[in-house]
Amino acid sequence: MAERRMFAKTIIDSDAFIDMPVTARLLYYDLGMRADDDGFVNSPKKIMRMVGASQDDLAILITKKFIIPFDSGVVVIKHWRIHNYIQKDRYKPTKYQEEKAQITVKDNGAYTECIQSVSNMDTQVRLGKVRLGKDRNTYRFTPPTVEEVKQYCSERHNSVDPQSFVDFYQSKGWMVGKNKMKDWKACVRTWERGRVSVKVPEFIEQQESGTLPEQEEASEEMIAEIKRLQERFK
Repeated sequence: MAERRMFAKTIIDSDAFIDMPVTARLLYYDLGMRADDDGFVNSPKKIMRMVGASQDDLAILITKKFIIPFDSGVVVIKHWRIHNYIQKDRYKPTKYQEEKAQITVKDNGAYTECIQSVSNMDTQVRLGKVRLGKDRNTYRFTPPTVEEVKQYCSERHNSVDPQSFVDFYQSKGWMVGKNKMKDWKACVRTWERGRVSVKVPEFIEQQESGTLPEQEEASEEMIAEIKRLQERFK
C-alpha cells in the first residue's frame, strides 16, 4: 500500500470545506491519511477518538458529503480519486469489495452511491440533542424561569430585568413575531442591545410621558406588548 497521501486544493479550499469546524476538518485529514489505496477506512470512530474529534464532526463530514458511510461501519473518502493517484506497481486493492460494489465513480472522479445503496449510519449519528435532517424540526423549546434569566443576565453583566423579560414573552406565548422562540438567550441579548432595562411600570410611564431616554428605546411591537402587561403590575 502506498504511504503518501495527497489532498486536492479544489476540495480543501472550497467554501463547503472551510465552513466546517476545525475539528471536522482535522478528522477529514486523518481519515484521508489512514485510508487504504481506494480511500476506504474501517475504523472511523477509532480515528475520531484518536484526534479528539466528536460524533458531531463525523456527522458533519457525512452530511456535507465529504465521506460516504456504509452499514458495516466502513467509510470512504468521496473525493479520494481527486486527491490521489497511485501507480499500479504500488496499488493494493481494498479489502472492502462489498462496500466498493455499492458506489460508482462520477465523471469528475468523485465516488457516488449507487441508487440502491443507502446507509443508515448517517441517520443514526446525532448532533448533540438535535439530529441533522428531519429531526431538526422536532426540537422543543423550553421557556426559561425567571431565575434562569436572572442568572444569564448576571453572567452577561447587563441591566435587563428578568421578571419583565419573562412576563413579556409569556404574554406572547413565547413567540418572536410570527415564529416560535428558539433561543431565549438570543432574545436576552437583543434586549441587552436595546437596553430595555427599566421595569415595566417605569418603562410605560416614561414612554407615555415622552421622557424615555434614547438608549432605552424599544420597537413599537415591544412597547405595545409591554403595555398589555401593565395590569400585572397594578
